[in-house]
Amino acid sequence: MHKCKLNVLSELKVGHTAIVSKLNLPAAVQYHLMHMGIMPEASVLALRRAPAGDPTVYAVDGIEIALRRETAQSILLHTPALLVKEAG
Repeated sequence: MHKCKLNVLSELKVGHTAIVSKLNLPAAVQYHLMHMGIMPEASVLALRRAPAGDPTVYAVDGIEIALRRETAQSILLHTPALLVKEAG
């Protein structure tokens, strides 16, 4: 069985990648982000955070996007859990 853990983008650690599940934002903001590549099933990599921790720069579809924490908290992610192979 393949289980996924659901997180929000603001919790993604620098250097880690996850898959966007859902955007819980106003339609105009969703539309804008989706045109930049942040949409369901997109792979997102957290690149770096500002010294104060906000904003964070993410890589999506070959571009870098800086998002404030309040926006990133409304973007749900799913990260596949590690699959454990059984011996035998």
